[in-house]
Formats: sequence, structure tokens, C-alpha cells
Amino acid sequence: MSDSMVLSEKEAFSHIDHTALKADTAWEEIETLCKEALHYHMASVCIPAYYVKRAGENFPGLNICTVIGFPLGHNSVDAKLTEAVTAVKDGASEIDMVINLCDVKNKNYKKAEREIVLVKEAVGDAILKVIIETCYLSREEKIEMCKAVTAANADFIKTSTGFGPAGAALEDIYLMKEHIGPNVKIKAAGGIRTKEELFAYLDAGSERIGTSSAISILTSAAKSQL
Repeated sequence: MSDSMVLSEKEAFSHIDHTALKADTAWEEIETLCKEALHYHMASVCIPAYYVKRAGENFPGLNICTVIGFPLGHNSVDAKLTEAVTAVKDGASEIDMVINLCDVKNKNYKKAEREIVLVKEAVGDAILKVIIETCYLSREEKIEMCKAVTAANADFIKTSTGFGPAGAALEDIYLMKEHIGPNVKIKAAGGIRTKEELFAYLDAGSERIGTSSAISILTSAAKSQL
């Protein structure tokens, strides 16, 4: 995101993936999330795959994102492909996939890249965001995954699941900007809890921000009761 510092709070909402991925997330929370995302014109809601179809049926026109291979990424390629295809069939227009960190740690970068290629092919026109879980990676591994995400023609590289020991870090956004291709965008997620942090990530080059706290971050009012 360029020129983010000139964005108003209202405009910043358009870069938010409004997120609810806790293990105990109930439909009531998803319903509120969807209403808020529509009210504030957010980029998407990012929700468990279990709720994708129901959210689409209840909120037509809402941009729905879900996660696959989440949160550890250890699933087989076939399992991730099944998850991805089912999610798109159910109505998801954006998919956030977790890479296989075992492949990365074993230096099997081409294998990690091939998995991304297959998922991208499977989701077709849906947007694919690739979560590399930066908190577990060395600088070399982060650079290699920037190359892999670019070569695989994914749409976004994403910092974190939010379930690891650390989330987004500004230095990783700068590193990604240096090593991704021109057609890859950046999503920062995990631990972004203040307006100053959110705008700093936009200013550093993030096109999307994944957070469950967008309303409290970007408004001074209490959470909307829609």
C-alpha cells in the first residue's frame, strides 16, 4: 500500500480482512462480523471454512475469505486441495493457505512452491494468499518463500496465522517488498492492535491487514451493534 498515511480511518477499512478464526467461534460471532464488514466496507471477512456457505447465503455480495491447512500447514497436498476446492464451491472468493513448514525447514523450497502452484490452479479466479508464518523462518527461508510465492503466481504473501509465537513484524514487510515480484501483494496479520501499528504496516507496503480488532482500532466509538 502506497501513500497510506493520507488514508482516512474510513478508507483504511477497505484494506481490512475482518477476522474470526478462534476454535470456539460460534455463528452469532460470525454473523456480527459479517454485518460489521458490510457496514464499514471492509475488504473481506476471514472465517472458518465451516461457516463459508452459511455466510454467503445470509450475506450475498460479501467478500468471503477462509483458511486452509490452518494453522500448522502440515496437511497433505491432497487434503489442502480438497479444502480449497470445497471452500470455493461453498462461496469463498479468497483463500489463505498455510505453507508446509516442514518442506521449508528441510530446504525443499521447490516442493513448497509446487504445493502453492497446485492450490492456485485449484482455486481458479479466487484470490490466493500464502501464509509463510514468518516467526518460524530464518531470513534465508523468508527470501526463498518470497521467490516461491512469486514463481507460483499467488496473489498475496501473508506474514502469519496469528496462532504462532509471534505475528507480523515491520522488518518482514520491508524484506518481502524487496524480494517478491511486482504482481504479489502483502498481507500483514497477527498482533496488530493499535491504529499507529495498522497505519505503519500500510505505509510499509501491506495491501491487506488481517485483524479481529479493526473497529476498536479505527474508531473511537464502542463496537457497533448492528
